[in-house]
Amino acid sequence: MPHYLVLAIRKPGFDEAVVAPHVAWLEDLRARGLLVSSGGFSDRSGGAYVLHGLGSLAEAQALVATDPLAVTGNSDFTVHEWNAR
Repeated sequence: MPHYLVLAIRKPGFDEAVVAPHVAWLEDLRARGLLVSSGGFSDRSGGAYVLHGLGSLAEAQALVATDPLAVTGNSDFTVHEWNAR
């Protein structure tokens, strides 16, 4: 199965209150076996995570659309099918 690299970049006016729901959402993905790794950028401009166990890029994009950072409009997302080794 392919991996999906998700880049989340904070928008101006980012609300720190959405971080806790985002982290809980990631932990739920981890518990479901969908999250490989995740983390924030040291400059606090955003972060990235890697998904697997999904059938297509469209499925990954649909899942990412449920991320609290996306739902609240606090971050811009890019999702790539990633040929990780």
